[in-house]
Amino acid sequence: MKRRDALKKIGLGTGFVVATPSLISLLQSCTSDAATWTPTFFTDEQGIVITALVDIILPKTDTPSASEVNVPQFMDKYADEVLDIEEQNRMKTAFGTLVAHIKTTYNKNLSKVNEDNYKDLLDNQMLFNEPATPNDQPMTISDLLNSIKWSAINAYKISETVGETVLAYDPVPGAYYCGDLQELTGGKAYSL
Repeated sequence: MKRRDALKKIGLGTGFVVATPSLISLLQSCTSDAATWTPTFFTDEQGIVITALVDIILPKTDTPSASEVNVPQFMDKYADEVLDIEEQNRMKTAFGTLVAHIKTTYNKNLSKVNEDNYKDLLDNQMLFNEPATPNDQPMTISDLLNSIKWSAINAYKISETVGETVLAYDPVPGAYYCGDLQELTGGKAYSL
């Protein structure tokens, strides 16, 4: 019975080992300067919005902000290279609706929409108790904002900067440590 459990864990571990380098290399290829970044999947207006939103979701504190570790660039590249055509179309439509909503509600010039406006947008439009829209129907603004939040957090956690400076980093993986997480890492999760 213990052999079966070990084989299951080896299989899961192999899946993580195979998938993780692809995502990490995709994130590491996003090393452009935020000021000169031109989105490939998103429009320039959508790039402004997504950069502002991820910085509201993951602001600069004693850790870097999402835009400082190139989360918007990763999300743009991920949407362009990984999402299937149907999901890309759903996202583009929802982003068009979101940008139109921001322009009519806050300011026609997106560069003049401030942090408080984006916080208000998230407070009023990102609904948690609403069921997700089925894939055959258009994505709502709430679905899009929840998707951006989920993607931003995941991209942030796998970025090289966060992995080496914020999370507990072990440059030689594979060692097995047994003990209290608080004693081993100061309560920090290990980076991949």
